[in-house]
Amino acid sequence: MCRLPRPAWRSMRRRSVALVLAGGEGQRLKPLTQERSKPAVHFGGCYRLVDFVLSNLVNSGLDRIKVLTQYKSTSLVRHLSRAWPVSSSLLDQFIEVVPAAMNLGPTWFRGTADAIFQNLDLLRDLEPEDVLIFGSDHVYKMDVGLMLAFHEEREAGLTVATIPVPRAQARAFGCVHVDSTGRVVDFVEKPSDPPGMPGRPDLTLVSMGNYIFETRTLLEELRRNAAREGSTHDFGKDILSTAHERIPVYAYDFATQLCPGETERSRGYWRDVGTLDAYFEASMDLVSVEPLLNLYNPHWPIRGVQPWAGPAKFVFADRTSGRVGMAQDSVVGPGAIVSGGLLERSVVFSRVRVNSFSHVSDSVLFPEVDVGRGARLRRCIVDKGVRIPPGEVIGEDPDDDEKRFVVTAGGVVVVSREHYGQRDAFDVS
Repeated sequence: MCRLPRPAWRSMRRRSVALVLAGGEGQRLKPLTQERSKPAVHFGGCYRLVDFVLSNLVNSGLDRIKVLTQYKSTSLVRHLSRAWPVSSSLLDQFIEVVPAAMNLGPTWFRGTADAIFQNLDLLRDLEPEDVLIFGSDHVYKMDVGLMLAFHEEREAGLTVATIPVPRAQARAFGCVHVDSTGRVVDFVEKPSDPPGMPGRPDLTLVSMGNYIFETRTLLEELRRNAAREGSTHDFGKDILSTAHERIPVYAYDFATQLCPGETERSRGYWRDVGTLDAYFEASMDLVSVEPLLNLYNPHWPIRGVQPWAGPAKFVFADRTSGRVGMAQDSVVGPGAIVSGGLLERSVVFSRVRVNSFSHVSDSVLFPEVDVGRGARLRRCIVDKGVRIPPGEVIGEDPDDDEKRFVVTAGGVVVVSREHYGQRDAFDVS
């Protein structure tokens, strides 16, 4: 683990700028991304996905951050302006939203590399020595300063954040093959036979989609990629796949670090929530007695604010009739009211209302969901503002669920306002 002296780290931080890629459409998360971009999807009872990368950067002492947006960005921009109002011209600190401006012609971003290429003016103005390029749709805690120190000590042109996973699981990721020093010797996208780690052949290092570039190297690679016909303009497919042939590329092993206040149980916790089933599983991770992702660590807080909602409330205790407001093994957001209903192993957000005699289990309820009297929900994700009718039953009859809602390969039922004809044309989630 690399730790530079504090003066050196402070100087290194000031020479860096972070570009957060937050324009993702998130096709595999629909209908949750029908009204919002992927980084704006709600997670964990009171956060958006983008809050995790921003918290990691800010907690690491990095405070020169640009957030690049594109797809259905209204709710994301609104959240960033309210939850992350960081700006100081005196101290040169900022978290600024960068809209898709079509700086190089009338085209949207054609990939992650093109998103940076179309915004090279940002780097010209800031003149950083290193550029951090991070995604905004993963759930994890990371001390980015350790990765930056690793990058500096090895004099790398590019450092890739990686995490070891069992080789059988690595087939779904971009896999990084390294030598005994951690230098990348090959990068393979979703291979049938993933490369093993030195000394640990049962594991493979996979890319987390987070990179640190020396600025000069980044400019050279982006210009080379932009000029190449047939490129998909994706960092993984079109730059990482051959960069090791031209420049020194190193893999930073995320599992070697722990953030302050974290325990060994959380080492290496990282979830790609790019599918509905993966999102659901990551949400269910939170309801265990000792979750691997600790949202209660004051030494490494996940930051972000919700609209004012008041405290959560549980009312009615009539055990004779069964009208008891209760939550068991659940995460309950601010302003939620459990009014005579039962929550079990669920994550509910702000201003959710669970009415009398209803039963919600193993589910995720987005803000402002109203569960009608006597309704039963099991293994559901319910989008913002849905009003579940009284007596409704979801998650118990697979055939009926498939006719009316979206059902994932893992059997999770996803309910949106459109399924009940409740969509409000004026609302942006």
